[in-house]
Amino acid sequence: MSTAPAVLRPQLWHQSSGGPAPRAVPMPARAPEGPRASNGGPVSAPPGDARARFAAAVTPHLDDAFALARWLTGNRSDAEDVVQEACLRAYRAIAGFSGGNARAWVLTIVRHTAYTWLRRNRSASLVMVDDLEAVERTHADAGDREHSTPETELIAKADAARLEAAIAELPAPFKETLVLRDVQGLDYREIAEVTEVPIGTVMSRLARARRRLVARLTKD
Repeated sequence: MSTAPAVLRPQLWHQSSGGPAPRAVPMPARAPEGPRASNGGPVSAPPGDARARFAAAVTPHLDDAFALARWLTGNRSDAEDVVQEACLRAYRAIAGFSGGNARAWVLTIVRHTAYTWLRRNRSASLVMVDDLEAVERTHADAGDREHSTPETELIAKADAARLEAAIAELPAPFKETLVLRDVQGLDYREIAEVTEVPIGTVMSRLARARRRLVARLTKD
């Protein structure tokens, strides 16, 4: 598990060209319908318990949820739609949440929801993960392990607007890994849980994302 400091400024996702900082998406005034059993009836957990569990497990992580959705969609309004849908999914699934890492659980739901939205609305923008995995297997090397280098220092010092534009150009699997690690500060194990890939793949994607960022930043 990595304990190295994140490369990007944590407040980066709050910055954009000419617009106000994104905000956490408000929940609907009326709680969404509770989860249903296979026969169509309600599950045994009382609605009040579901609301309380949702408030404890999901609400504290709405800022992170919005940040991830915004980076994946590239748009505040679309990110709000994604997070609203993710909140509904989380509420319906809260009875099955057994505790543990609530942040990773919430971000996993947000990620799935975002990709569903992207496939429906912007399928051409998604890079096939299988293609990226083939590249990673071909080019994997010992340099994928995280450590401070002149390249990571360059990324950390880059202008926020240029950095945001460069991140936006990354393929989706590289982008989400970079954001989860360097913006939101998740460790490798948590990122592997959210993205559902081995830790080695997380490390490889992170290294390649940073290299692409450096190439883009030094080209300007």
